[in-house]
Amino acid sequence: MTDTLTIALAQLNPTVGDVAGNAARVREARREAAEAGCDLILFSELFLSGYQPEDLVLKPFFHDKLEEAIAALADETSDGGPAVLLPTPRRTEEGIFNAVLLLDEGRIAAERYKHDLPNYGVFDEKRVFTPGPMPGPINFRGVRIGVPICEDVWTPDVVECLEESGAELFLVPNGSPYEAEKEDFRLQLVLNRVAESGLPMVYLNQIGGQDELVYDGASVVVNGDCGLALRLPAFRETIAVTRWRRDGEGWVCEAGSQAKPLDRHQSMYHAMVLGLRDYVGKNGFPGVVLGLSGGIDSAVSAAVAVDALGPDKVHCVMMPSPYTSRESLEDAAAAADLLGARLDEVSIEPAMQAFEGMLAPIFADAPPDVTEENIQSRARGLVLMAISNKQGKMLLTTGNKSEMSVGYATLYGDMCGGYSVLKDIYKTDVFAIAFLRNRGKQALGGDGTGAALLGPEGAAMPERSITKPPSAELKPDQKDEDTLPPYEMLDDILFCLIEREMSVPEITARGHDAETVQKVWRQLDLSEYKRRQAPPGVKVTPRAFGRDRRYPITNAFRRIL
Repeated sequence: MTDTLTIALAQLNPTVGDVAGNAARVREARREAAEAGCDLILFSELFLSGYQPEDLVLKPFFHDKLEEAIAALADETSDGGPAVLLPTPRRTEEGIFNAVLLLDEGRIAAERYKHDLPNYGVFDEKRVFTPGPMPGPINFRGVRIGVPICEDVWTPDVVECLEESGAELFLVPNGSPYEAEKEDFRLQLVLNRVAESGLPMVYLNQIGGQDELVYDGASVVVNGDCGLALRLPAFRETIAVTRWRRDGEGWVCEAGSQAKPLDRHQSMYHAMVLGLRDYVGKNGFPGVVLGLSGGIDSAVSAAVAVDALGPDKVHCVMMPSPYTSRESLEDAAAAADLLGARLDEVSIEPAMQAFEGMLAPIFADAPPDVTEENIQSRARGLVLMAISNKQGKMLLTTGNKSEMSVGYATLYGDMCGGYSVLKDIYKTDVFAIAFLRNRGKQALGGDGTGAALLGPEGAAMPERSITKPPSAELKPDQKDEDTLPPYEMLDDILFCLIEREMSVPEITARGHDAETVQKVWRQLDLSEYKRRQAPPGVKVTPRAFGRDRRYPITNAFRRIL
C-alpha cells in the first residue's frame, strides 16, 4: 500500500474520429507525466474517440481502429512509466459502453463503464451506448480509486455506491459542454458529491470545439473537506501534476494553481473564439470569408474570426447597395483596418438591376415589398458563396439569436454560411461583448485563462458600429426597431419563451404587453423552418436552437390564444 500518489490531469483537446491523432496525444502527455514522476495520468471522457462521437460508435470498423490503438497504448505501459486511465468507447459481447480503461504494466488492468447515460439537451447517449452496471473501485497501487464518468456524478447514486464499496478518492473524466455560468454550477455539483461522500474528487473536463459544442475545461480538484485544491484555466490546454498523500484515514491533494474564473461575457467570447478556431481547423478550411456591413453583428463576428484564426485567414467583403450609408462604408473599412484583415468591396447594385429586369414580366405592376429586400440579401449571399467556392474559405454567417428567433433573416441570403459564432448570442449580449472586446484583450481575462487571442491588443471595431441604431439597410432610413420591439424587450420575451418555456400570461406579468408577447411567440414558432436550414453555431445558452430545442415545423399550438 502506498501513502503518496502523483497524478497528472490531461485537460486536452481531442478530435472526434481521429483515433491515431488522439492516441498520439496520449503518448505525448504520458511522456510529460513520466518526466514529472507521475504514477498515473487521467484523460477526459471518450478521449481516444473524441467526444461526442455520436453514431461513429455504431461502425464496427471504427471499433477495430480503437481496439488497435488501445492494444498498442496498453503494451507501451510495460516500460515502467505512468499508468493510464483512458476513456474510450468499448465494444464487448454485452454491448457498446462508454468506458474507462486502466492501462498498466503492459495490459488492460481494469475497465469500468458509465452507468448513468444522459438523454436530454444535446445528449442522446442511450441511442448508441449500453448502460454499465454500478461500478466498483479500481485497485491501483493498493489505493481504491472510484472512476465515475461524467453524468455518473450528476446524481448521488454512483458516488454513493463507490463510497460504500470502499473507494478512497474519485477521478472523474468529463465531457461537459460550455454554457454561460455553468462553471459555478459544476463546482457546486462536485462540492455536493464530496460533502455526501467525504472523499476528494478530481473533476477533469476536456476543452475544444466539436460542431456546435464547446468544451471549456475549467477542471477542479476538491479535497474531502470541500476545500478547492486546484482550478485549471478555462478554454486552454494544460497538463497539471497533482500530488496526493494519505492523511490519516483519507487522501489529500496538495494545493495547486487557482485560475481566475471568467465572467459571463468573457467566457462567451472565448467560447466563440475556440468554437470557430476548432471548426475551421479540424475541418481543414484555409480561413473564412464574411460580409462586413459596418454594423455590430458583422463587426463582432469579424473580431472573433481574427482572434480565432489571425488576420491573414479572414477575408471581409463589403457589398453596398443604393441604400448603404456612407457611415456604414466608413465603419466597415475602419473595422477591417483595426483588425488587419483584408477588405474588398463588391457592389450588388448591378445584380439588383438584373433581377428587376428578369422578374419584371412576372411581378408586373406589383409594388416593391420585402421581396426586393430579400433579393438584395440573396445577391450578397451569392457573392460571398462565390468567393468561398473560389478560394476554399468557409463562409461565416453573422446573424444573432434574437434575429434567428423571430425570422429576421433571409433564407439563401444572410443565412448563407458554414458556421455562425453569434447563433446563440442574444442581441443585448452582442452589445455587451462588443463593448468588452473594444476595451482590449486584457478586459477578456489577462491571467492565462481563456483561448489565445490572435487579434489586436486594443479596440477591434469602431465605436460607431456599436452605438448606432441597428439596421439591415435594405430600404431608405430602415431601422431594426421599425419591425422588431426594442432589443431589451425582445430578448427578455425570447428568454422567457425559449429558455424558460413560460406562457404568455406569465411573461405579460413581467410587465410586457400581451399583444407583443403573442406576436413574438408566433414569429418564434413560424420561423422554425428557417432555423432548420441555418448553419451550425456555438452553443452558449442552456437552450440553443438545434439539438437543445426541437420543435415541430408544422405546429398549430400557437393558435390557441
